[in-house]
Amino acid sequence: MRKLLNTLYITSGDYYLSLDGENVVIAQGKKEIGRLPLHNLEAVVTCGYAGASPALMEKCAAENISMVFLSATGRFRAKVTGKAYGNILLRRTQYRIADDEKRSLEIAVNFITGKIHNERSVINRAIRDYAERLDTEKLSRISEQLKESLQAVRKAEAIEELRGYEGEAASRYFSQFDQLILQQKSEFTFQVRNRRPPLDKVNALLSFTYSLLTGMCTAALETVGLDPYAGFMHTDRPGRCSLALDLLEELRAPYADRFVLSCINKRIVDSADFEQKENGAVFLNESGRKKFLSAWQNKKAEKLTHPYLQESIEWGLVPYVQALLLARYIRGDLDGYPPFFWK
Repeated sequence: MRKLLNTLYITSGDYYLSLDGENVVIAQGKKEIGRLPLHNLEAVVTCGYAGASPALMEKCAAENISMVFLSATGRFRAKVTGKAYGNILLRRTQYRIADDEKRSLEIAVNFITGKIHNERSVINRAIRDYAERLDTEKLSRISEQLKESLQAVRKAEAIEELRGYEGEAASRYFSQFDQLILQQKSEFTFQVRNRRPPLDKVNALLSFTYSLLTGMCTAALETVGLDPYAGFMHTDRPGRCSLALDLLEELRAPYADRFVLSCINKRIVDSADFEQKENGAVFLNESGRKKFLSAWQNKKAEKLTHPYLQESIEWGLVPYVQALLLARYIRGDLDGYPPFFWK
């Protein structure tokens, strides 16, 4: 099993990254404020307008260290990549499947089956753990509706039909999301999922977390030799990591959504960690990003038993394991792609 390495997060826009031997050096102006050996890193993620030297970018590309540049609000800007890894025959097979709607649908159904199953698991666990604090009647009704959505998804005969079922299920799931916020209710409320830009604190956290997880899915797919841009459910679009977004779907609820809820309910973040722009956009400020990303690193190191492999792994390796299983299916080593079913 692949070893989980560290991710270096740069949360300040006035830091500059450079290379010194086998180390990444972090500087503010002419003052060095830190350095880390590259062999301990699997990714570098900057938030804001931090710069990086060409030498460092070249080294990261050569060492297959993912280097991602995000805006201060968490939106993707750019990614440094080196040469493509993996067997060209694997990618050719991936492209043939992507061009075949019937075969693409088979995989996409599994992605969305995993997504809706996990949304339902989040709700069912909340009912089990916090029955006295929640409207369990509403939550149970939504859980049953999601169960019906699962049955409909398995019978989908076209990608557009599948997208319709997925959107309907997501709307039902998010209709009860505000119930799952148990602390800081006056500062953190959720009415509807909005993005580009997020208009409240909860949506700001969700969007930021989805961006981080999308980067992890992209890196995982590249590591196993797949093209993250050629998806089976998300359509092709220049610059869009469609397959990474496909893989993201089944991980949203158990990985990202539960992490956001945990950060709010455990008071890891509070209202002072956010800023609002003139256009109404809400985003984490620098101090908020530091606290949030520190908790994200801790989350990645937590252990779970993978439902398909039945092995203990870190949460940070889940995207890699799912990418590996997808590659094995595309190569013909598995009869079907096994979604990540969280319990």
